[in-house]
Amino acid sequence: MHLLTLIFGIVLLPKAHTLQCYECIPGISGICTDTKKECPLPGQRCGAIKVTSYAGGSKILDANSKSCALAEECVEASVNFGIANTVITSKCCTSDLCNNQPAPDPSKSNPNGKMCFSCDGQQCTNTLNCEGNEDYCISTTVNAGGQTLTMKGCASKTICSTQTTQTAGALGTDINCCQGNFCNSASSTSAGLLLLVAPLVSLVMLS
Repeated sequence: MHLLTLIFGIVLLPKAHTLQCYECIPGISGICTDTKKECPLPGQRCGAIKVTSYAGGSKILDANSKSCALAEECVEASVNFGIANTVITSKCCTSDLCNNQPAPDPSKSNPNGKMCFSCDGQQCTNTLNCEGNEDYCISTTVNAGGQTLTMKGCASKTICSTQTTQTAGALGTDINCCQGNFCNSASSTSAGLLLLVAPLVSLVMLS
């Protein structure tokens, strides 16, 4: 009798509550349409993320996406190479279909006193003033048009954390992050990376 009660109890246990969220993954055109999705994991939130990239002071990318997200995937971060920088903003919430609005635009960041080297062509001796929560120096090697280029700059802790990286080196190899002014003049402790433009839309919370 006790066994029968246990079996019925297991069968009739309510399903762990998961949220229903809007999902929107931009295609090549950058345009996406909201669809409703049941989150696969209990504890996930509804999230909206914006990836904004600038080059030479001009905005070159403004990509919005929505999906289910874990709390640690709701990030505010940036990576700045001087000639180009990318900012991630997000907005997460904990009720059904609450992510009906896009993530906020990046706010203006002020210099935080930390300084890193940045590159201008093959010279990597320029001084870059880090801004906002960019508290790490970063260096990476990227392939552009068949040429190997070294890029150095500032990055947020979240960008350098392996905890938020789902494919390390999406756009670069030999990626290194370090703490301390101008510490990216030489090799430093290797870390994962959420780097630059297109992969960010899928890496942060849309996998």
